[in-house]
Parts: sequence; structure tokens; C-alpha cells
Amino acid sequence: MNGPPLPDKRAVRRSFAHAAATYDANAFLQREIAGRLFERLDYIKLAPATVLDLGCGTGTVTARLAERFPAARLVALDLALPMLTHTRASIKRTWADRLLRRGSPVDTVCADAESLPLAGASVDAVVSSLTLQWCDAGRAIAEAERVLKPGGLFLFTTFGPDTLKELRAAFRAIDDRPHVNTFIDMHDLGDLMVHAGLADPVVDQEVLTLTYAELKPLLAELKGLGAHNVLPGRARGLMGKSRWQAMVAAYEAFRRDGRLPATYEVVYGHAWKPAQARQLAKDGAVGISVDDFKRMVTRE
Repeated sequence: MNGPPLPDKRAVRRSFAHAAATYDANAFLQREIAGRLFERLDYIKLAPATVLDLGCGTGTVTARLAERFPAARLVALDLALPMLTHTRASIKRTWADRLLRRGSPVDTVCADAESLPLAGASVDAVVSSLTLQWCDAGRAIAEAERVLKPGGLFLFTTFGPDTLKELRAAFRAIDDRPHVNTFIDMHDLGDLMVHAGLADPVVDQEVLTLTYAELKPLLAELKGLGAHNVLPGRARGLMGKSRWQAMVAAYEAFRRDGRLPATYEVVYGHAWKPAQARQLAKDGAVGISVDDFKRMVTRE
């Protein structure tokens, strides 16, 4: 599958490392999406012994996982080491007493989601909130499948193609270079889960819109989150005054009721690792045993 251009991994690491200290102050939307992810978890029966928080950031999801699964061992993994420093501090500050009582540790690991330093079939659930858009999603999903135990759950959120569509259109008014990251369609994410060998994929999306009095607060918020443009071929250096004014004027065309919108297409998905391995045929079709098929129908 030919997807959107892949982010520059070194730029991703550098951007989030620089934003670790300012991330939480700008992460209202990220916390809201994490909350909606956990609402979906309410409908899934799960009692995991080990859970991987894939792309933990400053530890918001890690903390919620500790609350949801008090007996589980947690692994919080992120590409940017300063993010893990904040995760450890948050766990120590907020969860110290509970962690001492529960006796199960939280391990923090600095690593790439596309090459996990974990043994195969070693975790019961992989939870990832707003990380796949910074990766080669196919490789990250394949790694999640590899480390999951049979019957394990992969649960994620990410952003879809309509995310920041207004900002992307405004930048197109000044040149054709990439200024806003690109995102994978939810149907392609479903295909990637099947191709990785996961079963029962469920993917859905919703559109959330934030509004601003002017453009600068939106750009400052993205910078504070570390959500810079990290695509190869991105423009470097400062934007000149005339180009900035042209971009702002183009964004003004989207103003409604006195506010500037910023659209976010939020994609939610989950799938299961089958109890038995499936074989991928040469034509890309996935073979599945009769027993696995019966389990899939029963679960539905």
C-alpha cells in the first residue's frame, strides 16, 4: 500500500524531546481523545498481566492504565527520552503510594515503536494514543502484533487525513511544499492490521473542531505539543513577512462566527491477536483456520 510520506524519525525525536516541558500545558485535545479511548475500553473484557503503552508521551495514558489495571505490569515506551523523564516523575508524584501497594512496577523504555525491544508474545495488550501518525504505521502495527500474546488486544487512536485541513489549505496558498504532516485513512489502517495478522479489526472515526480567535495561538499550541511538520522536503528557516501575511489571509477564509476552526479527524481502532497464527498467502490474502473463524463469529 502506498501511503502518505513518512515522517523524518530524527526530527520526530528532536521535536518531542524539545516539547516535553510544554506538552501537558497544550494537550487538552490529547487528554480528551485519551478519555474517549478509555470509554471504548469499557466495552472490552480484559484482565491483562502486562500492558504496553506505545508512545506514552508524558504518561497520561500510563497513569490511566495503572488505574484501570491495578494488578498489571506496565511498560511505558517512547521515542523521546525527555518524555520518559516526565512520565517517571508523573508516576512517582501521582502514583507512588498506589504502586507500592499494588507491587507491580511501571517500566519506562526509550525505543522506536517500529522496532520494539520486547520479546515476541510478551504482553497482553498494546495501547497507543496518538502515536501511529509519527511512525511507519504498518511497521509499528506489525511490531505490536509480534509482541502480543495470542488473544492479546491492540487498541489505538491516531489522526486521519482531514486533520488540520484548514492549515494545510492555507499553506498551499503560498507554495506546494509540505508544511503540515499527512495522515493515513482509517480504511488503510484496518488493512494494515489485517496484513499484520491481527483479527476482528474495528475502526471508526469522529471529527473534532477546535476554534481560535486568531491563527497564532493554534500554531503556538502545535509547537508546544511538539507537533511540528516533520516530513522530508519540509520548508526550512523562517517564513518571510509577505508569505506569512498571505498564509494568514488564506486561513481567514475559513472563519465562521468570528472564530477560526482547526479540524481534527480522530481515528479509533482495535484488533486481536488470534489464538493461532495465520498464514499470509502470496497474493496478500490472509488464511484463517476454521477454529479462529468460529471464535471471531462468537466474539461478535
